[in-house]
Parts: sequence; structure tokens; C-alpha cells
Amino acid sequence: MHERPPTLQIQGTFLAFDFGSERIGVAVGNSISASAQALTTVHGNQNEKRFVDIAELVREWQPAALIVGLPSHPDGVPHEMTRLSQRFARRLKGRFSLPVILVDERYTSTAASTQLNDMGIRGIKQKLLLDQYAAQQILQAYFDEPAAGIYV
Repeated sequence: MHERPPTLQIQGTFLAFDFGSERIGVAVGNSISASAQALTTVHGNQNEKRFVDIAELVREWQPAALIVGLPSHPDGVPHEMTRLSQRFARRLKGRFSLPVILVDERYTSTAASTQLNDMGIRGIKQKLLLDQYAAQQILQAYFDEPAAGIYV
């Protein structure tokens, strides 16, 4: 089901996703610099359109791997979005034949909101950017501790 290859060290560009039912935040980063940047937000709840937009990002960035945030309750107990994020990760793997890695995303939205507040971005402007900055937090968490990732 899930494996953690202990010797697998993926190098190159990564795309990370903060999956949501209405929006998917996307970030990009590189293993050499080990830093992540917010990229964009994919909008809508129509899967086919979302995957067309994601396919364009994959074509443009040519990532070596995809990172997906894995939500759970603060105590680690899974909930409905946990299952939906895992399903999204499996679909990414099936469509793009790239390594897909799940990363614990607890508190990433809070960290992203703090980051945006520090930049002076609040209210509706923050809502428009929050998901992509949460994806940045997810990708940075992977770069900081790649062994914590769960391979799909």
C-alpha cells in the first residue's frame, strides 16, 4: 500500500498540492535549493478541468515528483479530507506516472496565513492566495524532512 524507500533520493523540480474540494493550491520547488515558492491555485470542483490545469503545470515544470498534503485532525486521526487527498494522490500517480509523496499538512494553513499576514496580505486577498501558500508550506516541510514523506 504505502512504502518508504529508504534509499530513494529524488532530485529536481517538485510540484506540491494543497488539495481542497473547491481549490487546489500549488507550489513549486527544487531539491538543490531545498526551497519552495507558492505558484498558483487551481479553481473549481470539476475533476476533469482540474486535471487539465494540473497537466499543463506538469508539462511546464517537468517535475521529478509530486507532493500532496495529507490532512488529519490535530491528533493525527484521519477524516474525510484525508481520504479525498489520498484519492487525489493516487489519481496524480496514475495520470502522470511520477513519484507521488504524501506529507503531513497539519497546521500548514495556519503557517501560510501567518506568512501572508506578515506580508501585509489580509482578508479576501489572503483567501485568494492561502491555498498556494499552504502548498508552499507542505513542500518546504518535505524538503526539511524528506524521510517523513509517504510514497503512494
